[in-house]
Amino acid sequence: MKIMIVDDDTLVCQSLEVLLSREADMKVSAIASDGKEAVDECSNNLPDVILMDIRMPNMDGIQATREIKSRWAQVRIMMLTTFRDEDNIRLALRAGAEGYVLKSTPATNMAQQIRVLVSGSSVLDADVLKTITGNRDSSEDLEPLTNREQDILELIAQGYSNKEIASQLYISEGRVRNTLSTILSKLNLRDRTQLAIYYWKRK
Repeated sequence: MKIMIVDDDTLVCQSLEVLLSREADMKVSAIASDGKEAVDECSNNLPDVILMDIRMPNMDGIQATREIKSRWAQVRIMMLTTFRDEDNIRLALRAGAEGYVLKSTPATNMAQQIRVLVSGSSVLDADVLKTITGNRDSSEDLEPLTNREQDILELIAQGYSNKEIASQLYISEGRVRNTLSTILSKLNLRDRTQLAIYYWKRK
C-alpha cells in the first residue's frame, strides 16, 4: 500500500519513513510538509493512506483532511499528533479522518494500526477515546438495537473488520454490511468511527 506522511517536522517524517520502509506491504510514496502540499501530492500520486499532522503552516491537517476526503473519499486518513484536546479530535473526525493516534504511540504498533485502518476499521488511541468519553453520562443504553446489532456494534468498536465480524458471528459479510447500515440509520450516525465513539461513551 502507498502511504503519504504529512508533517512539518522533518525528523518525524524521516523516522516514520524508516519505520514503514521495513514493512513488506508498505511504501512511503510521498512526504509533504503542510496540508497544501498534501492536497497537491494527492493529485499527482494518490496514496492509500495518509498520516496527517494537525498543526502545520499554510494549511492545517484538519482543513487538508476535509479537502482530500471531498475529492478522494477512498483515501484513509489517520491523524498523527501530540495533541489530546477534545476540540481537535472532534474537528478531525468530523473532517472525515478514520483514525486518530498520538505521536507517542510505540513504533511497533504503527504499522499494525495502518493495516487495521486499511481494512475498513477505525483506529482511535485509548487516550483519545478517554478524552472524548471522559466524564460523560453513560446511562444511555442501546435499546434501539437488537441483540445481533449490539453484538456487531461491540465488535466494530473493538476494531474488527467486516470479514472478522462475519467469521466470529458465523454470518455472511453481506449481512454484516447490511446490519451496519441499519445500525447507522437507527443511531443517526455517519460511519464506523462515530459508532466506536458512541459505543465507548457507554462503557
